[in-house]
Amino acid sequence: MINTLIKNLEFPEGPAVDSIGNIWLVELHGGNLVRLGTDGRLGRFPVAGGKPNGIAIDASDNIWFCDAGNDCVSIFNPTSNKISVFCDSVDGRPLNHPNDLAFDPAGNLLFTCPGDSRQKPTGYVCAVSEDGAVKKIIEDKFFPNGFAFSPYGNMLVLAETYKKRLWKGMWNAETLAWESAKPWVDVGGKIGPDGMAFGDDGNLYVAIFGGRAVKIISPDGHIIGQITIDGDNPSNCAFVGDGRLIVTETEHGRLLSADIGVKGAKLFKR
Repeated sequence: MINTLIKNLEFPEGPAVDSIGNIWLVELHGGNLVRLGTDGRLGRFPVAGGKPNGIAIDASDNIWFCDAGNDCVSIFNPTSNKISVFCDSVDGRPLNHPNDLAFDPAGNLLFTCPGDSRQKPTGYVCAVSEDGAVKKIIEDKFFPNGFAFSPYGNMLVLAETYKKRLWKGMWNAETLAWESAKPWVDVGGKIGPDGMAFGDDGNLYVAIFGGRAVKIISPDGHIIGQITIDGDNPSNCAFVGDGRLIVTETEHGRLLSADIGVKGAKLFKR
């Protein structure tokens, strides 16, 4: 059964859950970070000039987010309600509309920059080491979008949205290298795969933008099921601790919850 947790959102994305169970997401078109508290109360935190997108939460419950409006990755401190820019350039050039982000097992930050790569393979992925060095680690992709590390952190799966497929490769956290990467699964959809999350069942749950579904991918790369969504455009998903999958859906502007009896795999922190 799928329930609606929030409605009337302006292009929701994210989402993520902090250490006490608050759900965080964004309104990309509204320019807000959004918090659904454990008490059910909703809070909005404006990002000036921003188009916030993907979210990752660190060990101190700070909210790291991609901002495609200000072309940067920023950090929101929920105690002070202050936003600070963490990264806004690579190779001496502004970031090209950063989209999604995650920490690897060593605390390195990775984020995608699809820019305008729907028709030309100009999208890339960056990594920022703990010492602050920024470098491109993946290039020449048609809209690199959501991604996820495997439960042990040794594999990285990346959505190449406008090719309607997932890539998979070994991840070396010491050298910041994506090794032996190759196309893994063709997932379809009118547009293609967006955000994703691994469950503790070993399967990967992938929101298919334009596909009205979150598809379930087995460890050996087969589509073994799907969670059908009432809305064309599921944009991302995350697990909460009680076996629910929460899904952002942009056609109707909602945060949805599906009780699937699966918990999320471990997420890495900085």
